Amino acid sequence: MDISNYILYGVTLALVIVSLIKSREKTKMVFKKAWKAFENMLPQFLGVIILVGLVLAFLDPQTISRLIGQSSGWLGVTVAAVIGAVTLIPGIIAFPTAALLIAGGAGYMQIGAFISTLMMVGVVTLPIEFKFFGKKFAIIRNVLAFAFAFAVAFVIGKVMGEI
Repeated sequence: MDISNYILYGVTLALVIVSLIKSREKTKMVFKKAWKAFENMLPQFLGVIILVGLVLAFLDPQTISRLIGQSSGWLGVTVAAVIGAVTLIPGIIAFPTAALLIAGGAGYMQIGAFISTLMMVGVVTLPIEFKFFGKKFAIIRNVLAFAFAFAVAFVIGKVMGEI
C-alpha cells in the first residue's frame, strides 16, 4: 500500500472516532445500515465475480484479447458495448469486473464502452423507463447513451494510445 491509502484510512478512522464521541447511537445505527447494505450487495458481487472467474478460467487471455482486446478494434468495442447494454449489475461490482477483464486481456477502449453502456444504457430496464418517461424519450435516451459509449471509447483510445 502506498502512503495515500494510509492517509485515507487514518482520516476515516479519525472521523469514525469523532462520530462515536458525538453520538454513539447514531454511529452504531449507521454501521448497522452499512452492514445491511453490504449483506444485500454481497450475493450480487460474489455472483458476478464467480461468473467472471469462470469466464476467465474457460477463456484464455488470447481469446479475451481477440474478442474484446486492444487488437479487436471497433468490432470489440461494439461487442463490449452490447454486452454492457444488456447486463444489469451495479457500478460497485462493474469496476472490479472491468479490472479483472483488463487483467485477462481486454482492451481499455472496449472496457470503456462496456462500463459506459453498463451504467447508461438499460435494455433490461427499458420497460420501466417506458412507463415513467414515455417510449420516445426512453428510446432516444438509450440510443444517445449507446452512441456516447463509442465517444468514450474513442477518447480512451486516444489517451491510452490504442488509436
